[in-house]
Amino acid sequence: MTRTSDADGAAARGDVVGPGVRATPVTVVTLATMVVGSMVGAGVFSLPQRFAEETGVVGALIAWTVAGTGMLMLAFVFQNLAVRKPHLDAGVYAYAKAGFGEYLGFFSAFGYWASACVGNVTYWVLIMSTAGALVPALGDGGTPAAFVASTVGLWVFFWLVRRGVRTATSVNRVVTIAKVVPIVVFVLLCAFALDVDVLVANLRGIDSAGSLFEQVRGTMLVTVFVFLGVEGASVYSRHARRRQDVGRATVLGFLSVFAVFASVTIVSYGILPMSELAGLPQPSMAGVLEAAVGGWGRAFVSVGLVVSVLGAYLAWTLMAAEVLFVAATDRDMPRFLTGVNAADVPVHALLMTAVLAQVFLVVTLFSESAFDFALNLTSSLALVPYLLAAAYGLKLVLTRDSYPAGSPTVRRDLVVGALATVYTAFLLYAAGPTYLLVSFVVYAPATILFVMARREQGRRLFSAREVVILVVSLAGAVVGVVALVAGWIHL
Repeated sequence: MTRTSDADGAAARGDVVGPGVRATPVTVVTLATMVVGSMVGAGVFSLPQRFAEETGVVGALIAWTVAGTGMLMLAFVFQNLAVRKPHLDAGVYAYAKAGFGEYLGFFSAFGYWASACVGNVTYWVLIMSTAGALVPALGDGGTPAAFVASTVGLWVFFWLVRRGVRTATSVNRVVTIAKVVPIVVFVLLCAFALDVDVLVANLRGIDSAGSLFEQVRGTMLVTVFVFLGVEGASVYSRHARRRQDVGRATVLGFLSVFAVFASVTIVSYGILPMSELAGLPQPSMAGVLEAAVGGWGRAFVSVGLVVSVLGAYLAWTLMAAEVLFVAATDRDMPRFLTGVNAADVPVHALLMTAVLAQVFLVVTLFSESAFDFALNLTSSLALVPYLLAAAYGLKLVLTRDSYPAGSPTVRRDLVVGALATVYTAFLLYAAGPTYLLVSFVVYAPATILFVMARREQGRRLFSAREVVILVVSLAGAVVGVVALVAGWIHL
């Protein structure tokens, strides 16, 4: 049977069909586990230390309220867009293109993809720093030995995902359950061992951290990192049985993990004084549980971390390759990225994903703190795609695109879209200039891929408006490079 007839048969059964190959559709439960699997990764294990060095209990509660509300609004935007624009695949990228043109859509696709690649690097760094307790040569995850071990792991996972999307998503569903359990157990054990006096003493932030607003602002990139993946079902939408499932999975996945993330942070303040929390090595959850229940607590968290991180790595590798593939299918990336193998895996996009992650692994060898660098850069790269997606949701309401006359949801969607847009714009401000400039250094060279795609189609390279965007991105990249060379900013 030829691939064409295979695809026709799949379409007749209601399956989601890829470019010439049959693709087995996935259920709402599997899509939700993609969201949970992407969100529950390296970030949650770093929360106690990252929050304690910025703020106290009060600031943490405010930060989680702001981040939770903002990300929930963004989740609602993705839910709404999945229903109103069901023909748009790979959500974040497709929404930016539909709302603001091909070039910004391209930047959104590339930025989201690059963010996923850098995020994958944080997973290897955290695994190696965890193993460093047993193998000193691995250090904090940024040593030459850790680099070699991470490289081996990276290409082993490349081989696993290359075998098939269906197999990888099935593994992810099992791993998601396995990795959530240790985190919930951590919260319960710490809640039982919580010292109220220590918690009360940690209510205020560190005096040197500045005003409460500045303390909350300092936590924003951390919250962005742990919430990355809220759009997971949207990115993987071409494999869904029904487009309504994408929105349901997005909200279900978000609500499933938000309470866990906030709980991990707050209960930790009741175990150790802030000065000790802020000084814990990563993964700081291990140090907290060790202080609460003894040495076995560190081992318990370490095992949970490895399972969690490898599961998240799998989910993010899938999503990163999917974004490149769909962008190439829409002719916004070079056509070679549309190549798939017999298992419906976009193998060329997958290879580029592994290669970029390898490049950033090299960069970690020269950074002062490999984990913090990768975490902050991951968050910064994702902010532009998130902002454009939120703004597109708002634009639909303002223009009444896809809204019938007298639609009862207009007012609600207007509030949701506005809040999501304001929140993501605030995140850009909270990120500060350092990582935004480094992000420009990553973004600007990507235009080469855009030019390749335009030349393949025999089209004009840039419109007048696109030239303005190009100039801004190149100027930001130049400033970023100068700042790095002059030592004004450090990796």
